[in-house]
Amino acid sequence: MSIQALREQLSQENRAAKALLAEKGSIPWTADDQKKFDAHMEAAERLRAQVDAHQKMLDDDAERNFSGANRRTPGKDEPEAIKALNVFLRKSTREMSAEEAVLIRNTMSTTTGSEGGNTVQPIVATLLIDLMKDYAFMRGEASQVTTESGADMSFPTSDGTSEVGEWVAQNASATSSDPTFGTRAVNTFKAGSKVVTVPIELLQDSQIDIAGFVLNRLAQRIGRLSNLGYTSGSGTGQPFGVTSVASTGKTGTTGQTTTIIYDDLVDVVDSLDVAYLVGGNEPCWMFNQTLRRTVRKIKDTSGRPIWMPSYEAGMTGGIPDRLLGYPVCINNDMPTPAANAKSLAFGDFKKYLIRDAMQVTLFRFDDSAYMSKGQVGFLAWARTGGNLLDLNAIKLYAHSAT
Repeated sequence: MSIQALREQLSQENRAAKALLAEKGSIPWTADDQKKFDAHMEAAERLRAQVDAHQKMLDDDAERNFSGANRRTPGKDEPEAIKALNVFLRKSTREMSAEEAVLIRNTMSTTTGSEGGNTVQPIVATLLIDLMKDYAFMRGEASQVTTESGADMSFPTSDGTSEVGEWVAQNASATSSDPTFGTRAVNTFKAGSKVVTVPIELLQDSQIDIAGFVLNRLAQRIGRLSNLGYTSGSGTGQPFGVTSVASTGKTGTTGQTTTIIYDDLVDVVDSLDVAYLVGGNEPCWMFNQTLRRTVRKIKDTSGRPIWMPSYEAGMTGGIPDRLLGYPVCINNDMPTPAANAKSLAFGDFKKYLIRDAMQVTLFRFDDSAYMSKGQVGFLAWARTGGNLLDLNAIKLYAHSAT
């Protein structure tokens, strides 16, 4: 069965579960209702696991056989920076024509040219950062800013949730109450892609979109690495991860080392200041697939599931499932349920800031170590960082120690 057929079945199961929820409304569930809903959810979980397995197999096959390389038709509309990048990827310095060498010098910095590296043009750096979004789940929820350099930088913060005005009598003076301002460091750290080796046959095929192919591979690796940093980084040599800096809104009772209950979820929501729940803000849940299997089975006090599936998500990924009325973001870099683990986060992730520096450096290796295998190696360095600017905006659920 094709992966598309599996996705269609997954959509059908989610649609059936959602229809059952809508049909029953506020009516308490019977045992038969529960049985039907659980059957749809279990079938959806199996199908989702099967879709993930198929996708992983396709990704692994692409990694081994370079089947992810798209065809291209070179044209006059191709930006100069992309033309230069294609030349740099396909040819060593000694193979370039005089015209191609000029193109490289004019569009790509040769600061590290003697070592085979070039600082890429902003258009290429932007493309690389955009590609990372598909592999860095935090980028889908967090705010992002790009700076020209990677110099240390702090961003101003101000928490007004505890500030309140006053009643003033006629002809009386108003009291002064200055806002409290602070700063949060959002420094950048160097992330490396590891060397991507490409067969020379692929480079020699002018119809292969080698620029798109190589950038996609580099983005996969840096994107996955940086997402782990944005999620749980220590701030030392890597970004400040949200689970490292956000405060705990609820700790599970003794015995809940791998579980979570309905009351815990309600308490996590209520631990967030109401200011983050209104005024156009829409906080969301974030946890991994392991915890999702547990949360999907939780019922409210009337026995009704609190998970609202979105059948559209099985097809396009455009509409997230909802939990207690709030959207769910699956981030597999979130900690797995275990003793003391902070496996769930809830809040306004727009208050987490991801910062990228445009200094992306690309290296090409075609020495004997690679040529003896008929390969050319590519390595990218990117600079990125992140931090939670408002420490009250996100709350965590921590499992019990025992």
